Amino acid sequence: MTNSNPAIDATAYWTTAKEHGELRSEKIARPGQGEALIRALYSGISKGTEMVVHHGAVPPRVATRMRAPHQEGEFPGPVKFGYLSVGIVEDGPEEWKGQRVFCLNPHQDLYVVPVESLTKIPDNVPARRAVLTGTVETAINALWEAGPRLGDRVAVVGAGLVGGMVSTLLRSFPLERLQLVDLDPSKQQLASALDVDFVGPDEAVADCDIVFHCSASQKGLERSLQLAGDEGDVIEMSWYANREVTVPLGEDFHARRLSIRASQVGVVARARRHRRTNADRLNLAVSLLADPVFDAFLTGSSPFEDLPAVVKELACGSRDALCHVIEYPAATQLSTDSSNRT
Repeated sequence: MTNSNPAIDATAYWTTAKEHGELRSEKIARPGQGEALIRALYSGISKGTEMVVHHGAVPPRVATRMRAPHQEGEFPGPVKFGYLSVGIVEDGPEEWKGQRVFCLNPHQDLYVVPVESLTKIPDNVPARRAVLTGTVETAINALWEAGPRLGDRVAVVGAGLVGGMVSTLLRSFPLERLQLVDLDPSKQQLASALDVDFVGPDEAVADCDIVFHCSASQKGLERSLQLAGDEGDVIEMSWYANREVTVPLGEDFHARRLSIRASQVGVVARARRHRRTNADRLNLAVSLLADPVFDAFLTGSSPFEDLPAVVKELACGSRDALCHVIEYPAATQLSTDSSNRT
């Protein structure tokens, strides 16, 4: 008897051991009721968290909390991890077929997920740029957490992908001052592209109402506390994984009544938790990507077959990137088809 609904051949990236990853072939079932088959176009490497996974540095105590929505396997590995995927619905409910979508899925060329896991990409957002949806979502959550007000003085410490995203969203707020702070003077180029003031740590102006800390360094956290004004808030967006960090709670921390609050994208910020869902937050994030300014964060691309080598290069520092884009064969075909139609 012939199986009329055979499994689908797919390929995915797995972290197989500490500092080692590879592409693995696997069989996936065809979509069932309420599910969709996605053919990937692009995925983005979330450098901070994915490098922690690559180094096998996810602390056992938070391993369950740090699971990605469609992760397979367990930390430290073998584990299939990632959450910045863009593709086209190839099969599933009729109203979804042919739709470009973002999904919090690992690096995989074909995958099946429930349709409620998908976020439709608006027509005015390029598919390649849409890989940033998950990072914009992180920045939105931080702003909901902090609640910036008219005339606030704000500093963002750390001009990486997350710090840059926070700065990009804040640049349209009616603030008295916004500074993007980083040790690396080359980050001036990113700040200029975002039209945000850039300063080194020593030049940053203190007495801030809110400081977003995104540098994932102890020195950055120390400087953030110094930049916060009396009774100011430091929104801690860095994840240190298994590294120990000393927080200077002596000096004037108590006298100035400073606050450090964690912001983590796993749940909607408390200020909006009863009024917005994760899906609402993702829809907002992808809609904001209509602004071409976000292309400044896409700092390189490689074909899917090169992904294991790219991860190694990012991990050892021989390749630098804000968001490195992985291109799948379907993206090349889509580009060719579009060119043939023009």
